[in-house]
Amino acid sequence: MRKLLKYFKGYKLESILGPLFKLLEASFELFVPLVMAQIIDVGIKNRDMGYIFRMGGVLVLLGVVGLTCSLTAQYFSAKAAVGIGTMLRNDLFRHINTLSYKEIDTIGTSTLVTRMTSDINQVQSGINLVLRLFLRSPFIVFGAMVMAFTINFKAAMIFVVTIPLLSVVVFGVMLISMPLYKKVQKQLDQVLLTTRENLLGARVVRAFNRQDDEAENFDQENALLVRLQVFVGKISALMNPVTYVIINGAIIVLIWTGAWQVEDGIISQGEVVALVNYMSQILVELVKLANLIITISKALACANRVSTVFAQQTSIVDSGEGREGKDVGRDAKVEFKNMDFFYAGAKEPSLSGISFKALRGQTIGIIGGTGSGKSSLVNLIPRFYDATQGEVLVDGRDVKDYPLTQLRQKIGVVPQKAVLFKGSLRDNMRWGKSDATDQEIYKALDTAQAREFVDSKEKGLDLMIQQGGKNLSGGQRQRLTIARALVRQPEILIMDDSASALDFATDAALRKAIRENTADMTVFIVSQRATTIKNADRILVLDDGKLVGLGTHRELFDQCQVYREICLSQLSEEEVRQ
Repeated sequence: MRKLLKYFKGYKLESILGPLFKLLEASFELFVPLVMAQIIDVGIKNRDMGYIFRMGGVLVLLGVVGLTCSLTAQYFSAKAAVGIGTMLRNDLFRHINTLSYKEIDTIGTSTLVTRMTSDINQVQSGINLVLRLFLRSPFIVFGAMVMAFTINFKAAMIFVVTIPLLSVVVFGVMLISMPLYKKVQKQLDQVLLTTRENLLGARVVRAFNRQDDEAENFDQENALLVRLQVFVGKISALMNPVTYVIINGAIIVLIWTGAWQVEDGIISQGEVVALVNYMSQILVELVKLANLIITISKALACANRVSTVFAQQTSIVDSGEGREGKDVGRDAKVEFKNMDFFYAGAKEPSLSGISFKALRGQTIGIIGGTGSGKSSLVNLIPRFYDATQGEVLVDGRDVKDYPLTQLRQKIGVVPQKAVLFKGSLRDNMRWGKSDATDQEIYKALDTAQAREFVDSKEKGLDLMIQQGGKNLSGGQRQRLTIARALVRQPEILIMDDSASALDFATDAALRKAIRENTADMTVFIVSQRATTIKNADRILVLDDGKLVGLGTHRELFDQCQVYREICLSQLSEEEVRQ
């Protein structure tokens, strides 16, 4: 939480002026009961209409000045709150983008979305209310008590008893409700996770006719959230009636004792009215303070949750200017040296004892069963994850010694899931290279076998892509993501099962074009199709995280049982021999 206080530095003036003008407003408000006492004790008692009108004018003036101070305070408070919220949201988004796959997998996407939206909005509202009311309400409460002592010491003792009782109620509710609000926010995360899964998997849910089951699951999660909210709401709701009972009891005692004192001539009627007004002011301000504390409780819980994300440091540390590695061979581009890799929290390695070299210009095929570690292997090259043991070398240099920007500039990645962004086709292609010319883009589209369908759309590179590429088929999205990687003209191209939605003819044409147009490029092709990788220069066969085969198609078919089984399950005898 303390780390978030630095955001107030940019809004020091607003953070001071907001509460200051609120205190000025409160000061003018404290004079109102005294003016009313004078109107009663002097104006009404002496039937002096001129005096009454003059004091009425003073009341109007106090109201106008107080309103001006209040509006000014509102402006500065809102400016500070919105500004801090904006800075916090920007920094959190920037920080999330520095996290590696490991941290994002651990925290969860739905949790990060909640932190970015709901939690920061709560923090922003809390800052706004704190700047406006946190000093004003206690100032009026204690100011009213002090003013009461200036009127009559004995009557003011009622304030001394009442205010501590109210403080016990207010702070007691706060201490009970704060942990409960944390549980509410945690359950809100779960509801958002359920909603996100259902929306992303809408087609699967409907294909298996599980709408009723998903609706029931959502009802259960939402019902638990409602129960938690109702429970904490009931506790918070106790605050208003209990404070009203205490205040109204104090007013009864005040009027009762005040009546006897008026009868004895110790105190005037106007002063009794002023004391009652001060007690009413305390009631109003304590109700405000109670609501403020509830909001602060929520905001603090949310601020701590946001701080937790900021405290999460990436496991992928950018080394900046790294040291040069040893020369591992004139043409060696990528090398794995006895590499082991564990996912966070896993007891068994996802990859173990991996050692191989990929030479410059080679095409490396990677094949294996589901869960064998194919994607994990290629994700270690651009440092999406770090090897637990051993080394991963690029150009004879450990990837951990590269500045991340320099390392990833060498690599073009085509992920398993084809992701496109809303905007024009040209904008999407320039993710690979920001200053790419139309000619370079068309060349990449030709290689990726995407030129034909792009031309058929008639808008060329101005074709608008909807969010997630929803206006394109799966195969079209995959070809465009391949073209996006090729636009960069990387030294290393990683295709992680990125042609799974393509038909065999297009897949074959794609592999041929990549081989012909990327002579000096080291290409890694991850696939579960034997036809996709069988013409690669070298093939890695993975099984349960271990490298069980390394060689050409012919060598592996004769020597590697796992590879042989994969080929025989997918290819005819004639295709195997080709």
